[in-house]
Amino acid sequence: MQLLRAREAVMQRFRPHLRAHGLTDQQWRVLRALAEAPSLEILEISERCCILPASLSLMLPKLEDGGLISRESNPADQRRVIVSLTKGGRELFAEMRAESEEIYGQLARDIGGERMTALYDLLEVVITSLSAASPRRRR
Repeated sequence: MQLLRAREAVMQRFRPHLRAHGLTDQQWRVLRALAEAPSLEILEISERCCILPASLSLMLPKLEDGGLISRESNPADQRRVIVSLTKGGRELFAEMRAESEEIYGQLARDIGGERMTALYDLLEVVITSLSAASPRRRR
Protein backbone atom coordinates (compact mmCIF):
# COMPACT_ATOMS: atom_id res chain seq x y z
CA MET A 1 0.00 0.00 0.00
CA GLN A 2 2.88 2.37 0.73
CA LEU A 3 4.22 1.92 -2.80
CA LEU A 4 0.79 2.66 -4.28
CA ARG A 5 0.33 5.71 -2.06
CA ALA A 6 3.78 7.02 -3.03
CA ARG A 7 3.03 6.50 -6.73
CA GLU A 8 -0.26 8.34 -6.36
CA ALA A 9 1.40 11.26 -4.55
CA VAL A 10 3.91 11.58 -7.39
CA MET A 11 1.27 11.27 -10.11
CA GLN A 12 -0.83 14.03 -8.53
CA ARG A 13 2.01 16.35 -9.47
CA PHE A 14 2.04 15.17 -13.10
CA ARG A 15 -1.65 14.70 -13.90
CA PRO A 16 -2.54 18.38 -14.44
CA HIS A 17 0.35 18.59 -16.94
CA LEU A 18 -0.80 15.43 -18.72
CA ARG A 19 -4.46 16.45 -18.76
CA ALA A 20 -3.56 19.85 -20.21
CA HIS A 21 -2.23 17.93 -23.22
CA GLY A 22 -5.13 15.47 -23.33
CA LEU A 23 -3.11 12.48 -22.14
CA THR A 24 -3.63 9.79 -19.54
CA ASP A 25 -0.85 8.47 -17.32
CA GLN A 26 -0.58 5.34 -19.44
CA GLN A 27 -0.54 7.22 -22.75
CA TRP A 28 2.33 9.38 -21.48
CA ARG A 29 4.27 6.24 -20.48
CA VAL A 30 3.86 4.90 -24.02
CA LEU A 31 5.04 8.17 -25.58
CA ARG A 32 8.06 8.24 -23.24
CA ALA A 33 8.98 4.66 -24.12
CA LEU A 34 8.69 5.38 -27.84
CA ALA A 35 10.75 8.56 -27.47
CA GLU A 36 13.60 6.39 -26.14
CA ALA A 37 13.59 3.98 -29.11
CA PRO A 38 12.98 4.45 -32.83
CA SER A 39 10.23 1.82 -32.71
CA LEU A 40 9.01 -0.96 -30.45
CA GLU A 41 6.80 -3.99 -30.76
CA ILE A 42 3.64 -4.06 -28.66
CA LEU A 43 4.94 -6.66 -26.19
CA GLU A 44 8.06 -4.60 -25.55
CA ILE A 45 5.98 -1.47 -24.95
CA SER A 46 3.82 -3.50 -22.59
CA GLU A 47 6.84 -4.62 -20.58
CA ARG A 48 8.54 -1.22 -20.50
CA CYS A 49 5.37 0.63 -19.53
CA CYS A 50 3.85 -1.99 -17.19
CA ILE A 51 0.64 -2.00 -19.21
CA LEU A 52 -1.14 -5.24 -20.05
CA PRO A 53 -1.07 -6.00 -23.80
CA ALA A 54 -4.90 -6.06 -23.94
CA SER A 55 -5.10 -2.58 -22.39
CA LEU A 56 -2.36 -1.36 -24.69
CA SER A 57 -4.25 -2.69 -27.72
CA LEU A 58 -7.24 -0.57 -26.69
CA MET A 59 -5.09 2.52 -26.13
CA LEU A 60 -2.98 2.50 -29.29
CA PRO A 61 -5.82 3.31 -31.74
CA LYS A 62 -6.55 6.51 -29.76
CA LEU A 63 -2.91 7.56 -29.96
CA GLU A 64 -2.87 6.71 -33.65
CA ASP A 65 -6.12 8.63 -34.31
CA GLY A 66 -4.54 11.59 -32.50
CA GLY A 67 -1.61 11.49 -34.92
CA LEU A 68 0.90 10.67 -32.18
CA ILE A 69 1.94 7.15 -33.22
CA SER A 70 1.99 4.96 -36.28
CA ARG A 71 1.60 1.19 -36.39
CA GLU A 72 2.76 -1.24 -39.04
CA SER A 73 3.14 -4.97 -39.34
CA ASN A 74 6.57 -6.45 -38.80
CA PRO A 75 7.79 -7.52 -42.28
CA ALA A 76 9.34 -10.67 -40.79
CA ASP A 77 6.15 -11.68 -38.94
CA GLN A 78 2.84 -10.10 -39.99
CA ARG A 79 1.27 -11.02 -36.63
CA ARG A 80 3.61 -8.64 -34.81
CA VAL A 81 3.03 -4.89 -34.82
CA ILE A 82 5.76 -2.24 -34.72
CA VAL A 83 4.84 1.10 -33.13
CA SER A 84 6.67 4.40 -33.66
CA LEU A 85 6.17 8.04 -32.75
CA THR A 86 5.01 10.23 -35.61
CA LYS A 87 6.40 13.69 -36.18
CA GLY A 88 3.45 15.02 -34.17
CA GLY A 89 4.20 12.59 -31.36
CA ARG A 90 7.85 13.64 -31.25
CA GLU A 91 6.83 17.30 -31.22
CA LEU A 92 4.35 16.74 -28.38
CA PHE A 93 6.95 14.81 -26.40
CA ALA A 94 9.52 17.58 -26.88
CA GLU A 95 6.96 20.20 -25.83
CA MET A 96 5.97 18.28 -22.71
CA ARG A 97 9.47 17.22 -21.73
CA ALA A 98 10.58 20.60 -20.37
CA GLU A 99 7.60 20.92 -18.03
CA SER A 100 7.96 17.27 -16.96
CA GLU A 101 11.59 17.95 -16.06
CA GLU A 102 10.47 20.96 -14.01
CA ILE A 103 8.03 18.73 -12.12
CA TYR A 104 10.79 16.16 -11.49
CA GLY A 105 13.03 18.99 -10.29
CA GLN A 106 10.37 20.20 -7.86
CA LEU A 107 9.90 16.65 -6.57
CA ALA A 108 13.65 16.39 -5.97
CA ARG A 109 13.63 19.72 -4.11
CA ASP A 110 10.62 18.69 -1.99
CA ILE A 111 12.03 15.26 -1.15
CA GLY A 112 15.70 16.24 -1.08
CA GLY A 113 18.41 15.25 -3.55
CA GLU A 114 20.05 12.67 -1.29
CA ARG A 115 16.72 11.09 -0.39
CA MET A 116 15.71 11.01 -4.05
CA THR A 117 18.94 9.21 -4.95
CA ALA A 118 18.45 6.78 -2.06
CA LEU A 119 14.85 6.19 -3.13
CA TYR A 120 15.88 5.39 -6.72
CA ASP A 121 18.57 3.04 -5.41
CA LEU A 122 16.14 1.24 -3.10
CA LEU A 123 13.51 0.95 -5.81
CA GLU A 124 16.11 -0.58 -8.13
CA VAL A 125 16.96 -3.12 -5.41
CA VAL A 126 13.26 -3.99 -5.04
CA ILE A 127 12.78 -4.35 -8.79
CA THR A 128 15.93 -6.40 -9.31
CA SER A 129 15.36 -8.64 -6.28
CA LEU A 130 11.74 -9.38 -7.04
CA SER A 131 12.29 -9.80 -10.77
CA ALA A 132 15.04 -12.34 -10.12
CA ALA A 133 12.91 -14.20 -7.60
CA SER A 134 9.79 -14.52 -9.75
CA PRO A 135 9.40 -16.76 -12.79
CA ARG A 136 9.39 -15.02 -16.17
CA ARG A 137 6.05 -14.37 -17.82
CA ARG A 138 5.21 -16.56 -20.76
CA ARG A 139 4.71 -14.93 -24.10
